[in-house]
Amino acid sequence: METVYKTKGTCSTQINVDLDGEIIKSVSFTGGCNGNLQGVSKLVEGMNANDAIAKLEGIRCGFKTTSCPDQLAQALKQALNA
Repeated sequence: METVYKTKGTCSTQINVDLDGEIIKSVSFTGGCNGNLQGVSKLVEGMNANDAIAKLEGIRCGFKTTSCPDQLAQALKQALNA
């Protein structure tokens, strides 16, 4: 099931997450640092969403209170609860 998440406080503006149960099938970001976010997306493909949340939640970007990986964790939480 694909979920669209509107990010808050990051350069990226949206994250599309596709889960098969709790397994991440694909992730794509709109905006942000293209190369880095493609890398993050590929790294989490095939991973259990709860494991990805545990690794990514709380990561900060500079002085911001969040980051694209942290927002991905929030998107995964939303997708799991959809």
